[in-house]
Amino acid sequence: MTTTFTMPLGPVHVALEEPVYFHLTVEGENIRKVELTSGHVHRGMEAMATQRNLLKNVTLTERVCSLCSNSHSFTYCMAVENVLGIVIPPRARYLRVMAEEIKRISSHLFNTAIQAHIIGFKSLFMHVMEVREMMQDLKETVYGNRMNLAANCIGGVKYDVDREMLGYMLGVMDKLEPQVEEIREIYESNGMVLGRTRGLGLLPREDAVRLGVVGPVARGSGIVMDVRKDSPYAAYGELNFKTIVRQGCCIHSRTMVRLHEIFESIGLVRQCVERMPEGELAAPMRQIRTAEACARTEAPRGEVFYFIRTNGTDIPARLKWRVPSYMNWEALGVMMHDCKVADVALITNSIDPCVSCTER
Repeated sequence: MTTTFTMPLGPVHVALEEPVYFHLTVEGENIRKVELTSGHVHRGMEAMATQRNLLKNVTLTERVCSLCSNSHSFTYCMAVENVLGIVIPPRARYLRVMAEEIKRISSHLFNTAIQAHIIGFKSLFMHVMEVREMMQDLKETVYGNRMNLAANCIGGVKYDVDREMLGYMLGVMDKLEPQVEEIREIYESNGMVLGRTRGLGLLPREDAVRLGVVGPVARGSGIVMDVRKDSPYAAYGELNFKTIVRQGCCIHSRTMVRLHEIFESIGLVRQCVERMPEGELAAPMRQIRTAEACARTEAPRGEVFYFIRTNGTDIPARLKWRVPSYMNWEALGVMMHDCKVADVALITNSIDPCVSCTER
């Protein structure tokens, strides 16, 4: 006779990167119901934003999250530019895309490496992290930082790249591409990886639509959705790339979406280098008016949305943002249903969760 019981997992657990509490209803080894409780690392950042001026908030928003740090300052600056009526220069548009795609490559590699770590494939974990170091070195060389790039400012960007640096970036992309191809082939064919990912953590398309999931989680369930295509911003409307979609609705599908997106990002970086226009890096500030505006971008984890309301001063009356992990959390209840307790950490990693930005 199978016994049904409740089981706590978290908020501090060796298999969880950040604190989140799962209240599991378990029948034998099978999960029948999942309840999530978050809020363990709430930082009150939206309240802090109303105590700082528009310029200081560029630094604040970049610290909402580490892996998506550039996406937050990028989207925040777009929201401020929209509310003030600022049009950024063409060169700044391309430089912003370049920084964003470099961060996307690094973020996707990190998530696939952590998946190998959870599976127990330690050599693959170390190999993927070693390949990711190429991107970390590139970020440090071009931007001076390995995580928070500090590249964006209101009206454009704070950094420039000369022809020599652009050539260096192309060289890194040329070295990176065959390395990622090797990693992609392993994740697509290795029996150990497939045994733990294919058909596990199912999120049917209808559930993905109902829950409003975003990013690779949505695209791994067959939903064609990418803010870069649906609502082009910066220079994305002038660049060629594909929206990667998979129909498997499982962990493996979400993994392959991320790995194939890396090749699209490599292509975008190359296009930015080739088409980089000359000109100014930033537009001048304009008079602050009483108004409200919003902006959205496609971060590595999915859509990031910012809303700002100004009151005629340099301190915003309200700054509100919505992060992709907030939209993807509820899908874990569907993904974990009827799975094993041992698969909780692996399924959780498949949405590439960020507790720090969800509980900002």
